[in-house]
Amino acid sequence: MKPVVRIGMDTSKSVFQLHGVDDAEEPVIRRQLRRREMIKFFETTPPTSIAIEACGSSHHWGRLLTSFGHEVRLIPPQYVKPYVKRGKNDAADAEALCEAVSRPSMRFVPIKSREQQAACMLMSVRERLVGVKSQLSNAIRSYAAEFGIIGPPGRQNVAALIKRTLEDDTLPQLAKELFGLQAKEYQAVESRLEEIEAKLMKWHRNDDVSRRIATIPGIGPIGSTMLSVKAPPAGNFASGRHFAAWLGLTPKDHSTGGRVRLGGITKAGDPSIRSTLIVGATALLRHVRKGRTKPSRWLAAMLERKPPKLVAVALANKFARIAWRLMISGGLYNRPGGPELSAAA
Repeated sequence: MKPVVRIGMDTSKSVFQLHGVDDAEEPVIRRQLRRREMIKFFETTPPTSIAIEACGSSHHWGRLLTSFGHEVRLIPPQYVKPYVKRGKNDAADAEALCEAVSRPSMRFVPIKSREQQAACMLMSVRERLVGVKSQLSNAIRSYAAEFGIIGPPGRQNVAALIKRTLEDDTLPQLAKELFGLQAKEYQAVESRLEEIEAKLMKWHRNDDVSRRIATIPGIGPIGSTMLSVKAPPAGNFASGRHFAAWLGLTPKDHSTGGRVRLGGITKAGDPSIRSTLIVGATALLRHVRKGRTKPSRWLAAMLERKPPKLVAVALANKFARIAWRLMISGGLYNRPGGPELSAAA
């Protein structure tokens, strides 16, 4: 067999499809291997370039195959799809990966370390618990409303609503028992969420990048931790504008014939980072409207001309660009005369 210069590997839980080519771009490997067979195969194969579609487990395979001396490249799935010829199967996906990795303009996903993946797991566990807590609070509110018990909005008022349902003697015994079960479940979720957030704050305090990003008004520990853990290295981006575009905070471009047509934001990149930045921008705008924070001239002009939600997205874009600058320079956010958000990226 001729020397293999490039291999595309389509992964799954137990079956792995390989497609390898030689220096003449002729296919020399078309094999389907089980997990153990795949590991033994790459242990004995001379160092080569391996392309894998980026996913949760791909970082593990990237670390393992790199330890065998191979050069592993993770490619986003949307960049692999154009190279799939006809049909959708494992062999076609492996061939597309082998072709995509050879493109000089291809963009790759950095391989995360085990510590980075543990921090990402911390963030995803928190997101899941927040979702469960919201689901429980909404269920309790709807069940209470069926019996004519209405509480004020806000998650800070859920505990008082639960107490009212448990103390209401007009409710049927079965309803009171079910409210009691939900109250115990809500309390358990709250305690777990507090434990997770304590771990998150500890990680935030020990991470230099996260602490520096948190100095930006409107970005708290959660947003700064996400940017530190989930975002690729800042050096991978030529400017803050490229970083904001990766996050999906720039408008869609559908221009042709010299006519510029811009739409809504692309929503590319990591959705949790993007939504957290927009929520932080919305919170800062609320303080501005209530007179608690003095806006910059740019922000004041935007609020006069544009709807608040659009301004929040523009402000989130500015957050991303300032965060990129702090990650590159290693400095802290400078507040000239207050939180005016005038730093340029």
